[in-house]
Amino acid sequence: MHPSTDAGPADSGADAAPDPRHHRRLLRAAGLALGCAALLGVLLALVQSGWGPLARLDHGWVDSLHGYARRHTVWTASVQTLSDIGGTITMRTLLGLAAVWLWAIGARALAAWAAVQCLVGWLVNWAGKAAVGRARPHFVDPVAHASGAAFPSGHALASAITCAALVILVWPQANRAGRAVAVTVATLTVLTIGWTRIALGVHWPSDVLGGWLAAGLVLGGVTVAVELWRPGALTRDVRRVNWRTRPRVQRVLASGSSSPPPPREGR
Repeated sequence: MHPSTDAGPADSGADAAPDPRHHRRLLRAAGLALGCAALLGVLLALVQSGWGPLARLDHGWVDSLHGYARRHTVWTASVQTLSDIGGTITMRTLLGLAAVWLWAIGARALAAWAAVQCLVGWLVNWAGKAAVGRARPHFVDPVAHASGAAFPSGHALASAITCAALVILVWPQANRAGRAVAVTVATLTVLTIGWTRIALGVHWPSDVLGGWLAAGLVLGGVTVAVELWRPGALTRDVRRVNWRTRPRVQRVLASGSSSPPPPREGR
């Protein structure tokens, strides 16, 4: 198989000279996966044992928010809308579209990374719910309905994976301000979606936390797997994406930041 001829100048010689930072990134991804796995294991043990402080926190938050939701129907409708917009289908579709675009421009390893994040996230959510079998909050007068088991929250897991993956994809092409905006928007999105699931009374707070920890496990684990499968391929694909998109990004930034020329004085 011959190397692609349209990879751009950023890819020249990449196969012969792997990025020296590869091992550091691999260790960071492994640390993320192992750390989240350990915390998720502790949280699951506390949930399964019915640990008092956690149970009181779960029930206290859900009961208080349910009472507020019953008294403020407009607010509840708004929360439901946000929850629907940030649902699992929306998040997986966004990440799937990103994977298709990456594949189309030749960033095959990065496309596989995004697609596998989506698939493994779904599998982890399904397996977690099946294994734990935790009941959702129950009310005689619910404001929302959801099917299946509670732990972990699929909305929290899918939104965290998608938002983190998208930030990772845009990070090399953005300046410091752009990165700050991306991280802020992603963080607020993930927190808001998790909050909506608690506010609607369809998840315990620990379900949402479990979804976020599971997302970290998936993000780190998939990254390690792809790096071991094709060492340095993600770095080369990031360069490819950067080479393909940076001129357009710079033109957009320049057009948005440039001030109009001063008016010419009449004679």
